[in-house]
Amino acid sequence: MTAAARDASVAQARRALAGKFRAAGIGAPELDARVLIGHALGLDHAGLAAAANRPISDVAAMQIERLAARRLAGEPVARILGQKEFWSLPLLVTPAVLVPRPETETLVELALTLMDRDRARRPRIADLATGSGAILLALLSELPKAHGIGTDIDRQALAVARANARQLGLDGRATFLASDYGAALAGPFDLIVSNPPYVASADIAMLAPEVREHDPHHALDGGPDGLAAYRAIATDAPRLLKPGGHLVVEIGAGQEQAVGDLFAASGLAIGETRHDLSGIIRAVAVKPR
Repeated sequence: MTAAARDASVAQARRALAGKFRAAGIGAPELDARVLIGHALGLDHAGLAAAANRPISDVAAMQIERLAARRLAGEPVARILGQKEFWSLPLLVTPAVLVPRPETETLVELALTLMDRDRARRPRIADLATGSGAILLALLSELPKAHGIGTDIDRQALAVARANARQLGLDGRATFLASDYGAALAGPFDLIVSNPPYVASADIAMLAPEVREHDPHHALDGGPDGLAAYRAIATDAPRLLKPGGHLVVEIGAGQEQAVGDLFAASGLAIGETRHDLSGIIRAVAVKPR
């Protein structure tokens, strides 16, 4: 979008912006163009279609230019909008939290399968390193009698999680607490979940710029071998899990054996696993042996 294109229609602006994104090598250029122009104009997908032939005003054109510049500089769309959908829930995101990833829904799916199998009437859930609260809030949205607590070491992240719980009407069943994983918690819990940092410190530099430059490093950095968080979780889980309870964690590609060995040293064993859409083992369920 340029000043010369400010007399373009909504449809023409979308095509022009998608072309710019495509030329810059941005994935899903049409989708990004649609979302950003819709955001600038205050229109959803249906509204954009209805307004396809409407001319873009100068004020809207300037707003689109600002949004496009941020995207072309590598800022993720979710960061630009300050919102990301996860498990069909709209979640606020700020620089204090990770942008929820589609692959993390694999963890939610596995956890819900275990809860349905156990038919727990009023499950108590802990979400360690909760960030935006995405996992806990997704579970509470599906388990109407459940209550949960999310922990995080970052108080700004906890503020985001609380805001998300309020926005979704789940704040009556969700509590958020400053804690290093489960250190400040008292059990027992029917279900413990976590998407902890699992990238080896030296590998952060090799992550995609959208992740490396925009996600909080403490939420990515899993220590020299990427396993520091799992050691902490394995230490706390035996005292926090209810007999027959479940621990479900997200893991990085190829970490299943190493994570399993850590949990085994604490008397825990991996039972079930789930693959993400790329075929990578992404979520593992752990319980006492």
